[in-house]
Amino acid sequence: MTFTVLIPARLASSRLPDKPLADIAGVPMVVRVAQQARRSGAQRVVVAGDSFEIVAACQAHGIEAVLTRTEHPSGSDRLAEACDLLGLPDDSLVVNVQGDEPLMDPELVTDVAHLLIRRPQAAMSTAAHTIDSLTDFHNPNVVKVVLDAQHMALYFSRAPIAYPRDTPDQLPIPAPLRHIGIYGYRVSFLRLFPKLAPAPLERTESLEQLRALWHGHRIAVHITAHAPGPGVDTPDDLERVRRLLGG
Repeated sequence: MTFTVLIPARLASSRLPDKPLADIAGVPMVVRVAQQARRSGAQRVVVAGDSFEIVAACQAHGIEAVLTRTEHPSGSDRLAEACDLLGLPDDSLVVNVQGDEPLMDPELVTDVAHLLIRRPQAAMSTAAHTIDSLTDFHNPNVVKVVLDAQHMALYFSRAPIAYPRDTPDQLPIPAPLRHIGIYGYRVSFLRLFPKLAPAPLERTESLEQLRALWHGHRIAVHITAHAPGPGVDTPDDLERVRRLLGG
């Protein structure tokens, strides 16, 4: 089964204005993301932008883009609109790659898509890798996930889970997992998701994926051996990525 990569991109950013258009070695960041995503084997890679500037920048570099509304409350809402604009059928698959992840591994995109194909009971798929640092384990900015025996997500949290009651100064065994913010969706579920009522746990943790679990939908999790390259949230992040990519 084939899949489509959708890349949501907003021009507004409080910490890094015009982030999708930030130059990295002569290429806008969102174009870099799309070029990486093309290497995943996706049938189609499309940027879902909220401004003419983003769409024009993508088209200038041969990247397909659609213009979506500016007022979407979340990236999922933007992706749902993009599915409608592109006429994607309900039984097709979409992988959401964030527009500020120019170092995203194309193989990870492929793995997340193929996991959804192998797990027909899952509405979504995502990825995680092991945590090997107590500092990361206790860091609320590092989102953790715990799985069942079939590698389906039981819960996502900013808290250290599973908590090692008897050895709190050590990492638990088996090793805890850090969630990676890449998602695969069945388009039928992606169209449904923005209509679901936000979950109390989602508001408490500020983690949108908890809405799916709250309403009884399953999320399959691919465990990768490698952490993804750093994303771009701040000017310092941008400079680090520019150095890595020679820009």
